[in-house]
Amino acid sequence: MFGKVVEVNKNLVKMVNGTNISQPGIMNYHVVYDEPDRKIVGEVVSCDDKFIEVNLVGEIRDNLFTSGVLKKPSFQKPCRIIAKSELEMLIGKQNYLDSDTLLIGKSIVYKDYFVTANINDLFATHFAVLGNTGSGKSCCVARLIQNIIYQNSNGYPLNAHLVIFDAFGEYNTAFNNINNVEGLNFKFYTTDVENNNGNLVKIPAYFLEVDDLALLLNANDAQQLPVIEKALQLVYIFKSDSAREYKSDIVAKSLMDILSSGKPAQQIRDQIVAVLTTYNTPDINLDTPIVQPGYTRTLRQCLNIDNQGKMPALGLVIDKLSQFNKTDLDTIEIRHDYVYTLEDIYAALEFALISEGVLSSEKAFDIANTLKVRLHSIINCEKKEYFDVQEYMTKDQFMIDFFTTFNDKKKVCQIINMNFAYVDDRFAKVLTKIYSKMFFNFATDLQERASFPIHIILEEAHRYVQNDTDIDVIGYNIFDRITKEGRKYGVILGFITQRPSELSTTALSQCSNFITLRMYHPDDLKIIGSITSNLSSDNLEQIKTLRPGMAMTFGTAFKLPSICSMDLPNPMPQSTSVDIGKRWFGT
Repeated sequence: MFGKVVEVNKNLVKMVNGTNISQPGIMNYHVVYDEPDRKIVGEVVSCDDKFIEVNLVGEIRDNLFTSGVLKKPSFQKPCRIIAKSELEMLIGKQNYLDSDTLLIGKSIVYKDYFVTANINDLFATHFAVLGNTGSGKSCCVARLIQNIIYQNSNGYPLNAHLVIFDAFGEYNTAFNNINNVEGLNFKFYTTDVENNNGNLVKIPAYFLEVDDLALLLNANDAQQLPVIEKALQLVYIFKSDSAREYKSDIVAKSLMDILSSGKPAQQIRDQIVAVLTTYNTPDINLDTPIVQPGYTRTLRQCLNIDNQGKMPALGLVIDKLSQFNKTDLDTIEIRHDYVYTLEDIYAALEFALISEGVLSSEKAFDIANTLKVRLHSIINCEKKEYFDVQEYMTKDQFMIDFFTTFNDKKKVCQIINMNFAYVDDRFAKVLTKIYSKMFFNFATDLQERASFPIHIILEEAHRYVQNDTDIDVIGYNIFDRITKEGRKYGVILGFITQRPSELSTTALSQCSNFITLRMYHPDDLKIIGSITSNLSSDNLEQIKTLRPGMAMTFGTAFKLPSICSMDLPNPMPQSTSVDIGKRWFGT
């Protein structure tokens, strides 16, 4: 069948068809040229009754396959169909029950052969599952996880920690049966405030750091960060015994700044009245008595302006305010084990606005006051419920609770599903970033690096992992940071998306493995083609024609791009398309 080599053009080898008949059955098969020091591997890409064309894809040296060919086969060199032992070097071990092997699917090219991957090569690095709507992404992910759980001779992955951020609440049905296996546990959280059965997504308000609040309040200017930082500092002070005194000092300092601003008396009076109307304490307010020999007036009365446009009692106000502003922040005993709420943060934020002096600048006030308005709106809607935790716990305790069952903190949950179907995209993105940051910080604080691997699987990842403005405001994007640094700490990201062109370019560039289902959009195909050198233009054309449930695998866990057919998960996720015939006609 394979005759002599008649032409070598770059990686394309043209050979005589020795049988002189068309052989469509060998299309996409791999062939081997045996050289003295190596074996050259190629793929049949064209065949007619005269010639067979082979695209060279790699070499086998010392029983190891590497992609790329350094030296082309010589003329007159015969070739042969690849042997099974050699084929395993290309598409993976066929005994997928081995402890280090994961079944991906059945090979489309080679009947009764499987596409597999080394578990460590696939899941010790960031990965992506790509595909258009209806191509089978959810089934693909569910099947892969079910294979991890059930198809391994090494037992069950008892120390796995897979967190699925589920945009549509699809995966609960796919993993519920796992609880029937001894040692394996699955639990879910939901954003459904009305029907949560105690499984409501929760992040204690007292866990929120400056960056978290900046994301939650949609901060869009770095000038807002000092106000948030001050508010978090104040919320602890206001829980201490010195709260009343310190509040009075803040108000007094703000009023002194106004009095020394050099503005007209009318404007000074109006600003002081405005401040004390909103920010006041029992010790300093508009009705605070100012005593002088034989005469007592309120602070409000001391702000009166005479017919010459002056404030005669200005000195009395200054003397009164000078009695405050005496508290040294360093002398206040501040504990950090208090439980506080969003309302407490709001109260602290109000005083932070005047403490940072933003009242003296209308522009600065508008920028900072936006935070207060946004926090107020959260407090007055159901989103507040996600941060309402009345019991105190450390972040380490929170992580232990999160990764164990609800009823027994000694039982590890290998799979945790976070149903974000009941919140809007922006809020879901904020929650996902805050959780991801907590996971990353928890992992980086471990004494033994990477001893607690966490896989963060993001359904509809293009909604959350974007080229957004985080880096301009807080200095980093948590997903970009995890993709660049998380691997060495055992924090791995898995992106599931139908629009890779909308993902953060930094995050996607750090992915090492891809399982790609059918895709059409030119921008997405362009992105896919640019993220690896292993894909040819023919491979990209194949991606456009894949049937549902078929996927092309490529990356560091796969020696060559391979197309496989994946089994349906059992049980299935709730991700099937609507049956229009059944819904319309009741058939």
